[in-house]
Amino acid sequence: MPEVIIPSTSSELTGRALFPHRHLLSIADLKPWEIRFLLDEAEQWAKVNRGNARKHDGRLAGMTQINAFFENSTRTLLSFEIAGKRLGADVVNMHAGQSSVKKGETLIDTAMTLNAMAADVIVIRHASSGAVALIADMVDCAVLNAGDGWHQHPTQALLDALTIRRRKGGFEGLIVAICGDILHSRVARSNMLSLSALGAQVRAVAPPTLMPPEVGMLGATPCYRMDEGLDGADVVMMLRLQNERMDGAFIPSPREYHMLYGLTPERLAIARPDALVMHPGPMNRGVEISSNVADDPDRSAITEQVEMGVAVRMACLDVLTRGARGMEGWS
Repeated sequence: MPEVIIPSTSSELTGRALFPHRHLLSIADLKPWEIRFLLDEAEQWAKVNRGNARKHDGRLAGMTQINAFFENSTRTLLSFEIAGKRLGADVVNMHAGQSSVKKGETLIDTAMTLNAMAADVIVIRHASSGAVALIADMVDCAVLNAGDGWHQHPTQALLDALTIRRRKGGFEGLIVAICGDILHSRVARSNMLSLSALGAQVRAVAPPTLMPPEVGMLGATPCYRMDEGLDGADVVMMLRLQNERMDGAFIPSPREYHMLYGLTPERLAIARPDALVMHPGPMNRGVEISSNVADDPDRSAITEQVEMGVAVRMACLDVLTRGARGMEGWS
């Protein structure tokens, strides 16, 4: 059997070999060096966005980007829209409330309709796990998963990783505690996969009712007490209670949940003195996180996560359309 050479860095690869995927559907599909490649690409856009008064690039000029959001979103939709427009794409937003799905159209019919419009890239958010992959199989252009059910949210994991790398310098040896509603969180699943692949030690911290059984398979160690999960942590990532996905009583009350699992200054003191505080948003202040922790100017990276979201999405849109744009080595 021939020797298989696995590169340690993306610098050993060129062109399509750097990122051989047609779509970005799940962090589980990516090798560690492919994640690092996307982070390196996003880092360049972060510098451009932060350093230039004029942020328009134009490399996607003449291309059409459809943001098909079958689930409500403000932060993610706006981020993808800004990313596409900064790259010069013609960006069209399709909202669930305005779509024919509300009139009974099947997802397959919607996919066929989107494909007939000859878009160059489609960004999809859907409440059902696997729905984005179904559409991706039926269209001729690149598809980015902007969140599907409890399953995956790959660009959120990438922007979180970029934020951590910029603040901490790397991932090897870092202890990252992801705390809160792990069970219903696609953000948690994507982050556990990406951060463990990059070399971090990941802890999933939640009450037993909100801890999925597959945590270990996703690269994380389950912890059922906040004190245990936060002990010595370098990064503390809080998640909101996703009440819209809950069918039943998973917690006694928001007040009791905050007492046991909310991130307060006293609880944050259990982590390392320079521990980074993160949250994918939207936040429920006074439930999973207290305002004085969320607004801490030195330790909170929550607004930086939003900033890195635009850079990451610019990188993903750029990389996934390189073949369609005829870039050398990418066709």
